[in-house]
Amino acid sequence: MKRQVSIGLALLPILALMIAGAASIFTWKAGMFIPLVIGIIVTVLVGVVNGYRWDELQDMMVKGVAKALPAIFILLVIGMIVGTWISSGVIPAMIYYGLSFIHPAFFVPTVAIVTGIVAVTLGSSFTSIATIGLAFMVIGEGMGFSPALIAGAVISGAFFGDKLSPLSDTTNIAPAMAETDLFSHVRHMLWDTIPAFLITILLYLIIGQGSAAQMADTGNIDTILSGIEQSFLIHPLLLLLPVLTILLMMKRMPALPTLLLVGLLGGVLSILIQGEMVTDMVNTMTTGFHIESGIPSVDSLLNRGGIVSMLNTIGLLTIATALGGLLEGTKIFEALVRPIVHRIKSSSSLIATTIASTFLVAFASGAQFLAIILPTRTFVQTYKDMNLDTKNLSRCVEAAGTVGITLVPWGVPAVFASNMLGIDAVEFIPYIFFAFLVPLINIVYGLTGWTIAKKDYSKADEPVSE
Repeated sequence: MKRQVSIGLALLPILALMIAGAASIFTWKAGMFIPLVIGIIVTVLVGVVNGYRWDELQDMMVKGVAKALPAIFILLVIGMIVGTWISSGVIPAMIYYGLSFIHPAFFVPTVAIVTGIVAVTLGSSFTSIATIGLAFMVIGEGMGFSPALIAGAVISGAFFGDKLSPLSDTTNIAPAMAETDLFSHVRHMLWDTIPAFLITILLYLIIGQGSAAQMADTGNIDTILSGIEQSFLIHPLLLLLPVLTILLMMKRMPALPTLLLVGLLGGVLSILIQGEMVTDMVNTMTTGFHIESGIPSVDSLLNRGGIVSMLNTIGLLTIATALGGLLEGTKIFEALVRPIVHRIKSSSSLIATTIASTFLVAFASGAQFLAIILPTRTFVQTYKDMNLDTKNLSRCVEAAGTVGITLVPWGVPAVFASNMLGIDAVEFIPYIFFAFLVPLINIVYGLTGWTIAKKDYSKADEPVSE
């Protein structure tokens, strides 16, 4: 007979994962695979103690991973895109023109703004990081900026766009789970997203101008430009492929077929424009682009991509969502928040608890989908009972689950960005200002009551006030 999980037992998987994760990152230097496996083992043991059979626990893990399959397919295609867009000269062209025309004093805020625009139109933070973000990393390092600072600006912009884009999977999942509509959700998020992004841009402008004032040597820029010119045929028409990608996404074309198409088009351009052989292109799609230009800075920044490069992130996502399936199926997460829910008496405490609970799932699993789904389904009835519009709930879980999760070093978004941009997550996390500000602004709104929408679910379908 299945028993209700006690708080003491429910805490064990979370504590085991956090302790093992901290040890792995700061002492073992071994990544998050083993800590997540330890989390699964402890969760399974807790499930067995509370009466669950192994076949039931296994089914929970399978269901958890199944939710991540669309994201896994997209990650595989993104790996292919990175390889073909480099070999075709698309990303090198972005780098070349960026180094030639962007002024250093405004470079860092420009990174966040442009990446944000691309992410809004594509609806994908990961695709934005892997394409325009990668180009900005090369440009920034060529100008002499700190890689951690540039990575922080790229990620801030990417998740700003991802958060507001109607094409984003997380932006669609949150309102669906909170039982509100997509566009009400997006409009409500403007209250926290726009102020947070404006403050972020201001901070990047101040820091960027301070860094630019110390730069006098442009030799590295000239070296990179020379290396790109020697290795690729650069032409403005190469930039039409990113434009086509944006247009297809704006037409609401399905994400996976669109990304597959532009990835294959990158391969075609590599053959037609850069003179790649078909065999070389197939290898680039599989294992990534490889070049020996004789310039270490060019080689280290452009030798990347390929489906194989995504396997580390996909493996992490698979294990994390299996753990999430266990946490949901065994009701461990529900056991942790149940005592808190019964004590919530005000909207401010409900907002703060929602954000804290979302961060709990983010730190426990590292998976965006779970950090959005579990808290939303747990708290949705509480919001209704307190006559609070559930778009407040969807806004809060997006703040912590979509954006705040980038502050988790072992989280899938941080690991993906680390692999793609070539810098450890613990180095760039302090510079993701947007991820700190969005949850903080929501807590302030909860305390003051400003922008917290009311709705009487027993009588009306429309919000009473906002």
